[in-house]
Amino acid sequence: MSRRKYNWDEAVTHLRARCDRLAGFIDEFGPRRLPIRREGSLFSALARAVAYQQLSGKAAGTIHGRFKALFPDGQPSAERTLDLSHDTLRSVGLSNAKALSIRDLAEHAVAGTLPTPWQAGRMSDEELIARLSAVRGIGPWTAQMYLIFNLGRPDVMPATDLGVQKGVQYIYNMRRLPDPKAVTQRTRHLAPFRSAASWYFWRASEWT
Repeated sequence: MSRRKYNWDEAVTHLRARCDRLAGFIDEFGPRRLPIRREGSLFSALARAVAYQQLSGKAAGTIHGRFKALFPDGQPSAERTLDLSHDTLRSVGLSNAKALSIRDLAEHAVAGTLPTPWQAGRMSDEELIARLSAVRGIGPWTAQMYLIFNLGRPDVMPATDLGVQKGVQYIYNMRRLPDPKAVTQRTRHLAPFRSAASWYFWRASEWT
């Protein structure tokens, strides 16, 4: 899909026009917008995403903060990560699977098999998801987080995300929690700005 960055106000105008229910939530929620993170490297951005997998924001933030504290300047690097033992990675709160994933990620980065940020910025969403999924423990969700929060891609809908599912359920007053297929179908009309929609669904999930 699109590699272009997008204008937040344009996205919000589009979402309002396409969905009255979402427009009502946007009015209640206010003018806050999705933050774009400026990570120093693809490795550090993906390591953060791995730390956040399947955890609440507060718990994940604590673990990620401890992970960053393992590095002298607070900036995770692949080279330094490979010098850390598995037990050291586990000691900050990472699960066994996440510690293994971050180590494999570091090995890919050092070997040069990860795309550079410049290369990633020029790959399509689908190409980048496929490329990153070669790393242990990194699947579509983790890659989608990088697309949304680091590359600022406009049209990403992480339909497997529980927060997005809860937000869709809340906005559309659905009796049951929608599965990924239902989320994809229910939000198709919000293209080409589904990243912004996803962010509002996350915020809506906090109201449930």
